[in-house]
Amino acid sequence: MNVLIVGATGGTGQQLVMQALGRGHRVTALGRRVPAGESLPDLTWALGNVLDPGSLDGAMLGQDGVVSALGHKRWFGPTRILSEGTRNILTAMEHHRVARFVCETALGISDAWWEMGLPYTLFLRPFLLPFYFHDKVRQEAVIRASSVEWTIVRPGVLTNGPRTGRFRQGPHVGHWLWSVRISRADVAAFMLDQLTDRRYVRSTVGIAN
Repeated sequence: MNVLIVGATGGTGQQLVMQALGRGHRVTALGRRVPAGESLPDLTWALGNVLDPGSLDGAMLGQDGVVSALGHKRWFGPTRILSEGTRNILTAMEHHRVARFVCETALGISDAWWEMGLPYTLFLRPFLLPFYFHDKVRQEAVIRASSVEWTIVRPGVLTNGPRTGRFRQGPHVGHWLWSVRISRADVAAFMLDQLTDRRYVRSTVGIAN
């Protein structure tokens, strides 16, 4: 497949790029800069900014699917990078008739509010990360309102552990008391599976060990 990966320089994004190439996909990685030394067969870097709709058209042309691990580093103030960036991605997809969209968000959102454990529920989310999680809620709402074939993937706390292939998946995989975890490598593998697996089309699925 021709796959556009958004957020390709982040932790999950790097895993998405390498694993997608390993599966034989032709990958376009969207970023505001091209990493030095990145030259691999079937990998094309596209300069673009999700907040600039005009910069997305070239990257979207000819794609079969889009996988987003979009993130940002603005943790402590109001932000709409995730929601507005995702809105622009979906608009470009609809314009270019790209049907499949797989997006990483997080446990602890909306109907999974209590599934990140007490440290996140009582401290981290309300006091350290409120704006970030509020924008993730808006991001999910934008996705659900779109006409594409979307899947929202909500992982637990992300780690840099190896790919294991052993994790739980479903609508409720977290716990109200303790935080559940999963490696970025396992998240990337699951997200890429969704490009062809139709079990979770227009559905939200949690994944965690």
